[in-house]
Amino acid sequence: MQRLLHDTLLATAERRPDKVAVVTDGERYTYAELLTAARRLARALQNRGVRRGDRVAIFVENSWTAVVSIYGTLLAGGVLTVINPQTKEDKLAYMLDDSEARILVSDASRAKIFVSALARAASVACVFCAGASAAQLPACPRPLVEFEELLLATDPTPSASGVIPIDLAALIYTSGSTGNPKGVMLTHQNMLFAVGSITEYLRLGSDDRILNVLPLAFDYGLYQLLMSVSLGATLVLERSFAFPVPILKCIAEENVTVVPLVPTIAATVLALNKRGEWVFPSVSRVTNTAASLPADFIPRLAEVFPRALIFAMYGLTECKRVSYLEPEMVAVRPTSVGRAIPGTEVFLLTPDGKPVPPGEPGILHVRGPHVMLGYWKQPELTDRMLKPGRYPGERVLCSHDVFTMDEEGYLYFVGRTDDIIKTRGEKVSPIEVEQVLHRIPGVREAAVIGVPDEVLGEAIRAFVVLEDGAVLTERDVKKACLAALESFMVPRDVVFLPELPKTANAKVRKKDLREVAV
Repeated sequence: MQRLLHDTLLATAERRPDKVAVVTDGERYTYAELLTAARRLARALQNRGVRRGDRVAIFVENSWTAVVSIYGTLLAGGVLTVINPQTKEDKLAYMLDDSEARILVSDASRAKIFVSALARAASVACVFCAGASAAQLPACPRPLVEFEELLLATDPTPSASGVIPIDLAALIYTSGSTGNPKGVMLTHQNMLFAVGSITEYLRLGSDDRILNVLPLAFDYGLYQLLMSVSLGATLVLERSFAFPVPILKCIAEENVTVVPLVPTIAATVLALNKRGEWVFPSVSRVTNTAASLPADFIPRLAEVFPRALIFAMYGLTECKRVSYLEPEMVAVRPTSVGRAIPGTEVFLLTPDGKPVPPGEPGILHVRGPHVMLGYWKQPELTDRMLKPGRYPGERVLCSHDVFTMDEEGYLYFVGRTDDIIKTRGEKVSPIEVEQVLHRIPGVREAAVIGVPDEVLGEAIRAFVVLEDGAVLTERDVKKACLAALESFMVPRDVVFLPELPKTANAKVRKKDLREVAV
């Protein structure tokens, strides 16, 4: 019986040791190779003090190193914290310190960033660094071990961790309204249930070959790996979608059967297919989440993936996935995000907790084994999201998103009740972007909002007031943001204003900013 998240790897490696588990960077790795490497890393982590519940931060691009680190951490009894490889020094330092990570796994290309961040992360005892020897790297304030050499020198015999299903498996950081990211606590039970429910409704099997171009720090990307291993399928892992043509060639060459999309990726694929030269008959599933696909995308995607079932989905990091729309219903209910995933329940309530009749707007609540344990060290935020449920002692997830639901249980998104911007499938805190804008020399005031975008879901728009005599262009502002933020957090639009609209108590009236002509 598979009770823990990594039990899926143990079972698949025993059943099909020679099956290719991962294709990445031009290399193929079998399930036997993955299990052996993960066991070696688990033993190395335990040798350096990692015990049940200790956090291991994984700060690398999509790669073999990342895959081994994820399963090595789980086998050691640790809690994985995958950090977006675009993360800059300040946020990395915050996440390392907040999670109290004991070990950092990274690579040589990020050495300057993590070396600086470690000065503010006292919990990190050691760095496992891939891709270069210690002598080639900047002086590091913590012991630094070469990842590849470590695996070669360590026996694949980790000790039993003592982990049980209700122990933490992962901290997944997501942007918060306070400006600092918050760690979503997910147990083995949470994640294993979500894996099973999603693979069930997507109708996946061991013969599938799943593409992933999404960061493993993004739960949509992480679950492509977790689902693939649970099925005994093959994951075709790419670093990103920055160079789309090689990725499209890879889909054909690797006979990919499952393609996870977000609307920005779909838009790029369709733009490249204006002459109809890209057609992928091997693909049988296309999935989309993060934001709704524009209605006209769906028939055009069907031309690119003529044999594919197209699944529209909606989710929250706090429970991974909320709902899915069956491909057979896409034409019938094109604006719906579907019904609750198998084994879960969703319902709508008024702000004061009363049930909402069909067709009326209400706040979405989610009930099921996939709901997070809470936010790491954030009890007040946890209480805001986890509310008393139907039974004494039960807690359900309050999404703070407004939906309507029809009589058959299909959900229709109406809007958000918080200030978080959801763009390109990522949550962005306006405060975090505003803090960067305010640090730009010459900027007196700044405010950030999300505006509807057909492809992005929401686009980030910054409003900037300059100091007297300052001269800045939109390009200057974006360049400064890119130096301090992940690319998806950089404003698409920069609007210069003489003053920001404010209330009587000097708060910025963001509602008025939405009416500013651009």
